[in-house]
Amino acid sequence: MRSLVFGILIAASALAQQRVDLNVVNRIKAEAFDNSKVMDTLQYLTDVYGPRLTASPEFDQAADWAVKRLETYGLENVHKEKWGPFGRSWSVKQYSVEMLTPRYAELDAEPLAWTGGTDGPVMGDAMLAPFGTGERTYGKKLTAELDRFEKEYRGKLKGKIVLLTPEKDPAPEASPNFARYSDAQLAALANAPEPRAKSPYDLANLVIPENAEERSRLFYSLPVSVLEAILKQRVDLLSKRDQFLRTEGVLGVLTRDNRAHGGLLFAEAASAHKADVPLAPPMFVVTAEQYNRIARLIGMKIPVQVRVNEKVEASDRDVDTANIIGEIPGGDKKDEVVMVGAHFDSWHSATGATDNGAGSAVMMEVMRILKALDLKMDRTVRIALWGGEEEGLFGSKAYVKEHFGDPVTMKVTGEHAKLSGYFNLDNGSGKIRGVYLQGNDAMRPIFADWLAPFRDLGVTTITIRNTGGTDHLSFDAVGLPGFQFVQDPLDYGSMTHHSNMDTFGHAQAGDLMQAAAVIASVVYDAATRAEMLPRKPLPKPQPPIDAAKLNVN
Repeated sequence: MRSLVFGILIAASALAQQRVDLNVVNRIKAEAFDNSKVMDTLQYLTDVYGPRLTASPEFDQAADWAVKRLETYGLENVHKEKWGPFGRSWSVKQYSVEMLTPRYAELDAEPLAWTGGTDGPVMGDAMLAPFGTGERTYGKKLTAELDRFEKEYRGKLKGKIVLLTPEKDPAPEASPNFARYSDAQLAALANAPEPRAKSPYDLANLVIPENAEERSRLFYSLPVSVLEAILKQRVDLLSKRDQFLRTEGVLGVLTRDNRAHGGLLFAEAASAHKADVPLAPPMFVVTAEQYNRIARLIGMKIPVQVRVNEKVEASDRDVDTANIIGEIPGGDKKDEVVMVGAHFDSWHSATGATDNGAGSAVMMEVMRILKALDLKMDRTVRIALWGGEEEGLFGSKAYVKEHFGDPVTMKVTGEHAKLSGYFNLDNGSGKIRGVYLQGNDAMRPIFADWLAPFRDLGVTTITIRNTGGTDHLSFDAVGLPGFQFVQDPLDYGSMTHHSNMDTFGHAQAGDLMQAAAVIASVVYDAATRAEMLPRKPLPKPQPPIDAAKLNVN
């Protein structure tokens, strides 16, 4: 009896393995490794077109190039699909920050997006006017700090270069800047998290922990509508602070991001991308070492004069922007769709190589491979390169709402039933080590079969865990199978993510070639599978929360 059971298990395993055509896998690997174009694509997106801030001229130019590149691969229905209005078009043309006295020093600085220009170089005395502790605060704490700040500094800031964050030395670097997952780390990731009841929350008395890890755990447990309301409330309060600074007549603002050190700068955005809010005053992130020097000199009562210069071009109205779409039509089931995607936009201080030129280049390479091999697929394969991810997944949310369903009402369209699944790449340029199931247990044996041919390339981990912060969430929010791959961290979190170091030289060619091969194989398997991919139950509607009704402590 035991031998019969063992034989049945072996036969079942063999049948499962037959779902993957190893001849096709071999052809995909050969095309991905021997004829790779992924780094060529990435170099155009980064070195040639540079930063791709959503709705900027640079984004539009890079998008036009990507459309033409996809057309040369033989894709059909390639187009820029408008969505919006997003907000202002904004582009920085020139900037500099210099300390003039007591000694000259050119400062390592980056402007924040959606800040205003200076109309030429302007000079002023540096003044330390700390807002908060430099840590993130929300709700009542942020409101109280804004009230204190306005009362303390009203009438005192005109003509000043304001240092907005308190002096704080950067923490010693205890971890390596570049790392790959160890076997032990991947094994831990593969384990399901310890079961725990969802923390109850009360909108009338929502306490946000100061500890970053506890805060992150709370945010993951909250409904999306509640989290969006919390973040909107914070943005609105910071916008009021920025407009107070402008009204008071500051010449410029210097800040110190807690991550900024040794020439590494993290320049994201001021709270003014919407045209109904005036541009923020000229605001710059400065490395901690240089920022702290100025703050210490001020503390010693030694006058410091700073010169800032910022030239920007910004629209006076909200504009539409676009996602980039293209297809390889399917065969017998061409009305059913398998999607791949990555966000195309980046921040402005570097060239957006690992966040997320890498993901965009890989997904374009996936489409090139599938088309070059002329693989016959039953379902249509569609690529989407998203705009507006950095500001809140706006591009993918708009696309999902238009084509598949509205998470606010959970009313779905006819296309909702025709999307088999969506596969995303957006965690730097590290090689794929596995996949997050987003709580979809039924996908575990399917991914196990699909990824088995790549175990010798390091793809070993299937985890039930969720991962956040990128565009697969827009699909998951309306009950569609959406997945992000597990990637080696490399120097993504330590150096390149949202920083001025996010350049082509930090992309790993072999890793991106491996990722293209893995995803092309997964997409082929999904597009030729007899059935559509299994789904989780439809989520409940997520009506928006009025931020004014939140009582956040």
